[in-house]
Amino acid sequence: MCHSMLRFFCAALLSVTVPACLAQFLPATAGETLSGKHIVLADAVRGHTVILVAGFSREGGAGTGDWMKAIHADPVFANAIVYQVAMLAGAPGFIRGMIRSGMKKGLSAAEQDRFVILIDDEKLWRTYFGVTADKEPYAALLNPEGKVLWRGHGSAANTEPQLGAAMH
Repeated sequence: MCHSMLRFFCAALLSVTVPACLAQFLPATAGETLSGKHIVLADAVRGHTVILVAGFSREGGAGTGDWMKAIHADPVFANAIVYQVAMLAGAPGFIRGMIRSGMKKGLSAAEQDRFVILIDDEKLWRTYFGVTADKEPYAALLNPEGKVLWRGHGSAANTEPQLGAAMH
C-alpha cells in the first residue's frame, strides 16, 4: 500500500514539475521566416534580450500585430530583438501558403526576417507560452541567457506596460 501511494505522489509531482521545467526552455523547433529563411529561435535568440510575440489562432495572430506596433513605438524596447511567431500546425497544409502570403502583406523585408512561421512542436510551444486561450496573443521577454523574465497574454494595450516594467 505504501509503494502505490509513493508512486502516485511521484507521478503527481512529475505531472506538475515537468511542464513547468519544459516551459522554461525555448523549444528548438526549426521554423521559417516570412522571407523564406530557415531559423531555430532557440539558437537565434542566444546572447540577446528578446521579446517573442506569438499567435496560436487567426484571432491571436491578429492581436500580435497590435503588440508589434506597441513594442516598436516604445523606446524602452529599443535594445530588444523582437520576433513575431505564428503557429500554423492547426491550419491545413494546402492553405498555409495562402496564410503566409496574407501575413507578408504590408511588412518590410526586415519585418519579414523577424516573423517566424512554425508548424511543428505545437504542444511544446503552447506549454512554453502557457497558452490558455487560443484567441489571445502571447508575449515573453527573455534575457541573453534565455531565461524568461516575463510572460503575458491578451491585448497589448492592457499588458504591454507590464512588459515595459520587466525590461527594467
